[in-house]
Amino acid sequence: MEPEIPPNTGSVARTCAATSSPLHLIEPLGFRIDDRSLKRAGVDYWHLVDVHVHPSFEAYRESHPQTRLHLLSSGAERSYLEADFQPGDALVFGRESVGLGAEFIERYGQRVWGIPTSGGVRSLNLSNAVSIVLYEALRGAGLLAGSTVK
Repeated sequence: MEPEIPPNTGSVARTCAATSSPLHLIEPLGFRIDDRSLKRAGVDYWHLVDVHVHPSFEAYRESHPQTRLHLLSSGAERSYLEADFQPGDALVFGRESVGLGAEFIERYGQRVWGIPTSGGVRSLNLSNAVSIVLYEALRGAGLLAGSTVK
């Protein structure tokens, strides 16, 4: 939600293109969607990404009321490896600088997951986190069958 760094969003868009996953961005964005650095980070894959921009999280929920959410937070108590991913689920990530707000953690407590880390690292780069969890969600939901390895 509310991405701030164009290269991160470009990398996430590339992952979405590679997995045929839609990308939903929640405003305010920390950049213009046509920003040159954003397009450079996504290389020439933008035409392969199904991008949707929503004015708020509430607007996203109104347009997708039945979608099951999985929220990712560095402050989560449970690992994403415990999640029951199903086709049609949505992954929700916070802003690079502050993550998800406390109100989201409180509201969706049973649907909040984290990526286990060892050592002193508190969190991963947003685009890396999206890649890790998206591929596991697709695998867990049985949606990688028939994909090609390149």
